[in-house]
Amino acid sequence: MIFNSLDFIETLSIEERLNHLGDKRKKPADKKLYRSNMMLNPLRLKHINRIDNLEADMITLNLEDAIAPSRKKEALYNIALFLSHLETAKSFIIVRTNPFDEGGREEIAFLNDFAFDAIRVSKVKTKAELQKIDTLLSRDKEIHISLETKDAFDQLANFNDIPRFTTANLGILDLLTSLGLPQSLIQFNNPTIHYILSKFLVDAKIAGVNPISFMFQEYNDTQSFRKWCEIEKQMGFTTKACMGPLQVEIANEVFGQSDAAIKRAQHIKIAFEASAARGENGFMDEQYGFIDEPIYRDAILALEINS
Repeated sequence: MIFNSLDFIETLSIEERLNHLGDKRKKPADKKLYRSNMMLNPLRLKHINRIDNLEADMITLNLEDAIAPSRKKEALYNIALFLSHLETAKSFIIVRTNPFDEGGREEIAFLNDFAFDAIRVSKVKTKAELQKIDTLLSRDKEIHISLETKDAFDQLANFNDIPRFTTANLGILDLLTSLGLPQSLIQFNNPTIHYILSKFLVDAKIAGVNPISFMFQEYNDTQSFRKWCEIEKQMGFTTKACMGPLQVEIANEVFGQSDAAIKRAQHIKIAFEASAARGENGFMDEQYGFIDEPIYRDAILALEINS
């Protein structure tokens, strides 16, 4: 926990919380495998007090749609207070702002001097918005977006040339609304949903960013959540948005690398490098069949992710 007790904080007014900012600066996250991205409401002090020791690979502190306009300042100041006392964290810490021209610009400017890992801006539409964010945001932070508009869905593959733009999160409910489609389409076997997921994933990869699949709203339906994770893993996703610890546990399991997969990658790396040293880049391996350079590169990728 960041604070041993929240009693004192709960007695403070919103403005008074800024009088108790600390001077701690969490070190940048150094993880490579991001399986789960859990959303937290910064109005719930007990929840954000635990961000130093949660099992989610990513934690997103949400300033946008879950926060009523009358309480956005309170949520923002809570984030500032807790981040300023955060020394270490197991997770990659993200702050999700409102749309850039609807409060996001001011939220980014306010948060720039605090230590966290990335800003996630909601309802980004164009590359020009990303460039504005890149200009404003302090250089020690990554840029993430929530893809929730048909404009961004159409243009994501062209959102490149901004090195610290690393991650796109699929906001499927808002995207469906933007496309004039009903949310009832979100079914396991619906071809439109599979197309949306596939296009989002491929375009994100073209742009060179990590695609994070959508948040499943039925928190207690863990069976359906697991099935979505399994479908998305088959498609090529590696990260899932999560609502809480139950979903995090499932996402971490499904999107994790098995011991068998890591062992296979290690074997292929050693065997290929030994063969390449003899001038042979394609050969039959007794354990895993034919191995050549593309197989080797895939094994290296698996090992890098788990390093």
